[in-house]
Amino acid sequence: MGTTDGEQRLDGHHRATLERLFAHPTSHNVQWHDVLGLLERVGTVEERHEGRYSVTVGSETQMFDVLRHRDLDDQQVVDVRRMLAGAGYEPDEA
Repeated sequence: MGTTDGEQRLDGHHRATLERLFAHPTSHNVQWHDVLGLLERVGTVEERHEGRYSVTVGSETQMFDVLRHRDLDDQQVVDVRRMLAGAGYEPDEA
């Protein structure tokens, strides 16, 4: 994981979610509920109407359309990865 100050804020569940997000090939078992908890820990999440979420991590803000109890699709995983990596959140390589 990156050496951001926020690293200490991630518990084991958040770290496991981070690892699933950065898995190659892309995991098709990344639940929105888990990602939402991680994003709320490292950034700001605002639920909008009709299942839209405004997510800010670091200096980047993006809108996501995700059903509450569904897995993320491939593009959503890529978008979340980019936001997290840009803010210094990546799993350990070791």
